[in-house]
Amino acid sequence: MNEPGASPPRSESRTGLYAAIGAYVIWGFFPLYLLLVAEVPPIEFVAWRIIWTLPVCIVIVLFRRQWPQIRAALTNARVLTRLLLSSVLIAINWFTYVWAVQSGYVLAASLGYYINPLFNVLLGTMLLKERLSQAQWIAVGLAGIGVALLAGGALTTLWISLTLAVSFGTYGLVRKQLDVGSLPGLTIESALLLLPSAGIVWWYADRFGSAFAISPGLSAAIALGGVVTAVPLLMFAVAARRLPYSMLGFVQFLAPSVVFILGLTVFREELRPAQLACFACIWAAAAIFVWDLWHRSRARSAAARPL
Repeated sequence: MNEPGASPPRSESRTGLYAAIGAYVIWGFFPLYLLLVAEVPPIEFVAWRIIWTLPVCIVIVLFRRQWPQIRAALTNARVLTRLLLSSVLIAINWFTYVWAVQSGYVLAASLGYYINPLFNVLLGTMLLKERLSQAQWIAVGLAGIGVALLAGGALTTLWISLTLAVSFGTYGLVRKQLDVGSLPGLTIESALLLLPSAGIVWWYADRFGSAFAISPGLSAAIALGGVVTAVPLLMFAVAARRLPYSMLGFVQFLAPSVVFILGLTVFREELRPAQLACFACIWAAAAIFVWDLWHRSRARSAAARPL
């Protein structure tokens, strides 16, 4: 067992890095998966995604023997209430992202996840009384300038980026304050959303016909949503345990970078001047943020070394 505060063994760090890269690459290429289900209305697809995520999560939870965590959470009223809130937040996030990609606003979706880690820093300062370094304040200020530029020149898409950043950032804050693992938490969240999701699927089937019945290929693509949701989350959970936070903070910008490239190349979305200016500010803020995490991590490691 490692001593408190010690760096993880090199083999664990390597495994954690591979897991983090895998998770963020899957999340980054998620818009390509959405092309397979493009004919499914966003809200119906999100409902199907929740329905198919639950059995995948249950299988993995049973395999990892995490059922006691689920039982403990289900018998705690405070934890269950918080998970109900987090389930609503993640549903809002999923729907906004799917709608944005299917509506041709891939760059706005990418920007939302660039803003997210910086929004997390701001939440930590305001609500958790965490202290920011000077470099982090500069990063937050640059991000604010970028958002202001976008508000001035591309107001119609600003709400997409902010909704994604705020919903996922708040989701992370709620989950951070709960002693529930990522996968058991997602399992309970999916279970809490199962009934409304089934209602949405039934309503679409009754009014327009179920998307799941259009073709075997589309049905398989919809069912794949459960795997695409649960697997990267499991990889992220492995990475979070085995990687230093500074390294994880660096890797998390991989996903929106992939989405950004896809938006320009595969989805052929035009990069407007206001968006370019905003991205420039966000990229600069992200670079400062990551450099500061890396610098402070090295300083802590140096201080922990025996003389």
